[in-house]
Amino acid sequence: MIKVLVVDDDFMVARIHRGFVDRVDGFEVVGTANSGDQAVAALGDLAPDLVLLDLYLPDVFGIDLIARLRAVQPDVDILVITAAREADAVRGAVRQGVVNYLLKPFGFEDLRARLQEYARRRASVPDQVTSQADVDRVLAAPTRQLVNRLPKGLSQETADLVTAALRATPDNLSAAECAEKIGISRVSARRYLEFLTTQGQAEVTLRYGTTGRPERRYNWR
Repeated sequence: MIKVLVVDDDFMVARIHRGFVDRVDGFEVVGTANSGDQAVAALGDLAPDLVLLDLYLPDVFGIDLIARLRAVQPDVDILVITAAREADAVRGAVRQGVVNYLLKPFGFEDLRARLQEYARRRASVPDQVTSQADVDRVLAAPTRQLVNRLPKGLSQETADLVTAALRATPDNLSAAECAEKIGISRVSARRYLEFLTTQGQAEVTLRYGTTGRPERRYNWR
């Protein structure tokens, strides 16, 4: 079983998230916390594998808490669940190596898909690494699969940010919305989104208005 610690400042929301996690096979909630200090203490007592971390806590911003959590348990994984849509929050989460970033409000299926993806990646680590292929499979997170395939003029760092923004969007988003989230131009955002589409990482739908060309909307596959 994958042991989970739920961290949220609202105890009712924490209870709902706990119920969601307990419905997913292979996962077990071992505790909840409603502040950064409680989360640090619970981590030391319960030794969870995964922390579901809200960013808006009463005593600390969640991104700043991650370093404290890893000081207690260096190998703990973090899945951010938050209403924080600021580009700096997404960038900070990516830099801290979170396994996913899920925007509130979300439904059970949204969280289950991300937990199952995490479980698959966790299970893909072999007992013994014998080749580069073994390493590549372990690092086969969507943001890493793009290395060595990016067209000229696109950077891996920006591709990571675009991917994180897309994965954090429950429904879909346009190039303009993506650009606003991470602080790049709309044209650049569209180049990255179209590239993700060609790689099978994203898919595009058309939203038709009353006049003009249809808007291209992107969502993570």
